[in-house]
Amino acid sequence: MQQRQRGMTFLGLVIVLAILGLGLYAGIRLVPLYLDYTKVARALEQVRDEYSAVEASKHILRKSLERHWDVEDIKGIDWQDIEIEKTGEGFDVTAAYRAEAPFIANVSLVADFEKTVAIQQ
Repeated sequence: MQQRQRGMTFLGLVIVLAILGLGLYAGIRLVPLYLDYTKVARALEQVRDEYSAVEASKHILRKSLERHWDVEDIKGIDWQDIEIEKTGEGFDVTAAYRAEAPFIANVSLVADFEKTVAIQQ
């Protein structure tokens, strides 16, 4: 009786490890982008908490954003690129941006982020 071999060949193992390695490398390259996004989200929420139920203007909100950007050392988006829109109840502050991380050779990873907070007055 002939016995069948079971298991993975060396080539199959190398291919699986290469795929897992590329996935891990992509994750490592994307982590700084997501960490920067968490800083942006935290800064927007802190501005919301500072100025909710307080009379504020676009200029005051921009100055507060500038301070938070300096403290948090945010690189993904500039504080001047944050959109502040007047609404009936207050302001909507939106950070929408695209972050890019180099991957391999001329291939890059791109992530789109968007965070909006409503400042009620």
